[in-house]
Amino acid sequence: MSTRAELPRDPYEVLGVARDADDSQIKKAFRKLARELHPDVNSAETAEEDFKEAAEAYEVLSDPERRATFDRYGWDGLRSGGYAPQDFSGFGSLSDIFDAFFGGGGGGGRGGPMQGGDVGVTVEIDLETAARGAQTEVAYDAIARCERCHGNGAEPGTPIETCPKCQGGGVLQAVTRTPFGQVMRQMECDRCGGDGRIAQTPCGECRGRGRRVQRRTLTVDVPAGIADGQRIRLAGRGHEGERGGPAGDLYVQVHVKEHERFVRDGDDLVTILDLPAPLAALGTTLRVPLLDGAEEVEVPPGTQPGATIVLRGKGMPPLRRGRPGDMRVVVNVVVPRRLSKRQRELLEELAESMVPENMASEESMFSKLRRSIFAS
Repeated sequence: MSTRAELPRDPYEVLGVARDADDSQIKKAFRKLARELHPDVNSAETAEEDFKEAAEAYEVLSDPERRATFDRYGWDGLRSGGYAPQDFSGFGSLSDIFDAFFGGGGGGGRGGPMQGGDVGVTVEIDLETAARGAQTEVAYDAIARCERCHGNGAEPGTPIETCPKCQGGGVLQAVTRTPFGQVMRQMECDRCGGDGRIAQTPCGECRGRGRRVQRRTLTVDVPAGIADGQRIRLAGRGHEGERGGPAGDLYVQVHVKEHERFVRDGDDLVTILDLPAPLAALGTTLRVPLLDGAEEVEVPPGTQPGATIVLRGKGMPPLRRGRPGDMRVVVNVVVPRRLSKRQRELLEELAESMVPENMASEESMFSKLRRSIFAS
């Protein structure tokens, strides 16, 4: 954020919190953004700048004095009081970031367990698969403990020493100048990340972070009846927690591709059936395609354009409890074109024989007009 040419954005807007948000809400918002934006897990070109912006916003709002100054005087008040954002250009892994900002996970004290973040992936299936259910594989990146150093960040066989900068305390004293004077505050040690210990020889696999990004592949059960946009939660399959903390969850969002014949409406399926005008007048039997075969339906004489034939229970299965949806067949009465000479003669005979009673409808013109207006 601080590296951008334009004025910094409002830190409340950056973190997406209300101006009366408490410390836990601010911390939760930043942790969520950090997991989304950190270059370990986000390959977007703007990820690094966006992460720096979020980190500076948290740096302001997590400090009571800085927050009070910003609330009263804005960024000008902070700058005139001597505030300068930290240099985030050399930030490390998510583990490093969370240790630096939250002192080892928050709530559990230094070295306490910290829950891992959630991961989201998307899978695409067709309507037939959504109807019958299936198993599908998903691949995603997640932060996991380094197997080489078992998460302690040290090359196997090398010692872990007390941090010489904080003397094992994990915190440093810092003096901040504000419009109200100097304020003494504690901050996490930037050498050991608040742990109080450092590896003499950092692990060559994870560069001393104790954690690394790992590619995972899982088989996911997609239940029958699932709809486009719904999510499947797999507990404990997200980013691994730190220092014994529980892992986050994996959320699999399902995208159901559009079908060339059927449109889904809740658990109902809707399709259009073309019917020549003469058959609509005479009535007929037609074969209606379904997701798993076809079924014959009786089209009554005098069927009008837009009439709907309902096949009960022939739609999508319910995702949980309830009955299956229906198949709604909308009749599209087709007027024939490119008539032969004989066909034209027959239609002319039919037209000459028509009387007003043939065109009578049970619905008045006014009712039709109202239905047309409200339907649109």
